[in-house]
Amino acid sequence: MKALLAWAFAAFLLIGCPAAYAVQPDEIMADPGKEARARDLSRELRCMVCQNQSIDDSEAPLARDLRLLVRERIAAGDSNSQVIDFLVARYGEFVLLRPRFNPHTLVLWLLPPLALGGGGMALWIYSRRRSKFPGTRDEGLLKLTAEEEARLERLIAKETSPEKPA
Repeated sequence: MKALLAWAFAAFLLIGCPAAYAVQPDEIMADPGKEARARDLSRELRCMVCQNQSIDDSEAPLARDLRLLVRERIAAGDSNSQVIDFLVARYGEFVLLRPRFNPHTLVLWLLPPLALGGGGMALWIYSRRRSKFPGTRDEGLLKLTAEEEARLERLIAKETSPEKPA
């Protein structure tokens, strides 16, 4: 019973704990609405040091500076798109975790579906070609010669016969 309660308590703690973010208490804005906007924007922006984390998750000093900059811009009254545009103008498109759909990012957006479709098409063509020509295998390779059958019989007989003690 104690073990069951201990497991239940541990599960409750794990479920009840919020995810750990890198946002420091001194960064949090007083207005909960603006703070929620800042957190949403921080999840969309790439840490330039970590490169595969959002600035919301990163503990790098540059990520902290970017989080503060986002909060500064929100406090100044900028909209979400104005904050994003400001950061893109300052750091380039690379700062976005999900790049915009532009002519210069067309390959980035279209290459994965095209590669997947091309691979599927190649598999389909390959399977159709194999099904069209089922008799192309050399049937002679699948049958044993009389000599091979006799050798196989000797090997099987040798394995199954009980060994005589010396």
